[in-house]
Amino acid sequence: MPSDGFVAKFSNSIGARGLRLVGRLNVPLYRLSGGRLGGKVNDGPVLLLTTTGRKSGEPRTAPILYLAHGKAMILIDTNGGNEKLPGWSYNLKAKPEGEVQIGQRKFAVSARIAAGAEREELWRACTDQYSGFDEYVEWLDRIPSVWVLEPLEAEGDAEEDADVGTTRESSAATGDTAPDDII
Repeated sequence: MPSDGFVAKFSNSIGARGLRLVGRLNVPLYRLSGGRLGGKVNDGPVLLLTTTGRKSGEPRTAPILYLAHGKAMILIDTNGGNEKLPGWSYNLKAKPEGEVQIGQRKFAVSARIAAGAEREELWRACTDQYSGFDEYVEWLDRIPSVWVLEPLEAEGDAEEDADVGTTRESSAATGDTAPDDII
């Protein structure tokens, strides 16, 4: 497996257009394989983020390296060390919501930019996972944004996610068990 430094240099060398082309090839592979293909950059996981184009109003999907942080996903808009912001960052600034696909799972998210101590903590966590971010910053004349994507809970999800016990306990509570199933 190539080092993070090699990946960073390669992604920067192909430029913003090259990254968009790689992304266009990655998205269908990711979707067809449920994330088995195109789902990692070295040890870092990749998600598909679908945003609404700020000019076109059309859905736009990009594969992005992310850090899982509790239920949230953390993204950094370095664009492979290219000065131009990635389109997804512009789109989230215009409309801070989208859809994420991780593996075969899809869900809606809201987005915000981390600031202050939270940004520093998340930046360190992201660079611990993928050290290429530190190299990108050396090449940029801008400070990359650290995005926090938080899943939107549909009405009733909070109750459904409450501690409901095991399947056996739930079955026992409804009387849908045989005597041998109850411990």
